[in-house]
Amino acid sequence: MSGNVFAGNKDRSGQAGATELLINPWARSSGWAGANIAGVRGLEAQFHNVAGTAHLSKTELLFSHTNYLSGSDININSFGFSQKAGESGVLALGIMAMNFGDIDVTTTEMPEGGLGNYKINFMNIGLSYAKGFTDHIFGGMCVKVINEQMPDVKAAGVALDAGIQYIAGKNNNAKFGISLKNVGPKMKYSGDGLSFRTELTNGTSMTVDQRSESFELPSQVNIGGSYDYYVGGDTINKTHRITFAGAFTSNSFTKDEFRIGLEYGFKSFLMLRAGYGYESGIGTDDESKENYRTTAHKGMTAGFTIELPLNKEKGSTFGFDYSYRATQPFNGTHCIGARLSL
Repeated sequence: MSGNVFAGNKDRSGQAGATELLINPWARSSGWAGANIAGVRGLEAQFHNVAGTAHLSKTELLFSHTNYLSGSDININSFGFSQKAGESGVLALGIMAMNFGDIDVTTTEMPEGGLGNYKINFMNIGLSYAKGFTDHIFGGMCVKVINEQMPDVKAAGVALDAGIQYIAGKNNNAKFGISLKNVGPKMKYSGDGLSFRTELTNGTSMTVDQRSESFELPSQVNIGGSYDYYVGGDTINKTHRITFAGAFTSNSFTKDEFRIGLEYGFKSFLMLRAGYGYESGIGTDDESKENYRTTAHKGMTAGFTIELPLNKEKGSTFGFDYSYRATQPFNGTHCIGARLSL
């Protein structure tokens, strides 16, 4: 006997806050739709699966700039560094700052503006620790501080991420990973911007303080796997590598996602990648239909990395990353990044 089971609750869609936690600010992993939950390495792993930071054996500095939904005047700047701590541990710090540009100040008397501009700033700070328990099992945890601020109104909160990666196969080709993200208490807005003065019928005035409703964080579970294939069986020199990756994301407040990715690597100098992220209704733009696209992203992604050696004796390198994510409307999401391994 068999039956159908439907997970999630569509009635909860759009009810979570702090959704900037779901935006990938890094260029390498976003280039193949974030499919590499199992094999992601370095500081970028702090976003997808924090266990991947445990693979670092040196200091890493990373910066990226994202033109999010090009044409919307939304920009994201991210910076972070990671450092080996002990024999098998790695400490990492990642900062993501989101800017929405200048917004006109409006009132009920002047709805067209003309009173100046104001800014909205979101910032997430993540501090993580990951450790290799064996040569095949890695785990890690990340504590994130969330801050959302606009004139006279702000909200702050904390969230916890955790992840595990497992490497198998004769040449460590097969990888599996699982991560739990954005688990934390509810957040709530507060500030003088929620208060206003009003005149009573008796001619006196009073200040009314409005109470903001609290909101939950967009928690999710990610499960993924990947496999490295070396062309011509060149597992020693590893000149040509092709990696297949896939992942499933269970979202608490949005549609579940399936992601696939493909990456070609020429030694450690050049990497080309592409991916596709699918969710129910992503190919339907007609809102009159029951199931239609509810995200600006169309699913297709692509990117590349150029890695240049700086010091062969120390193994230090400099990398340049770029990724593109197709969107409609707007003109796509572009991300460039620079990586320094010392």
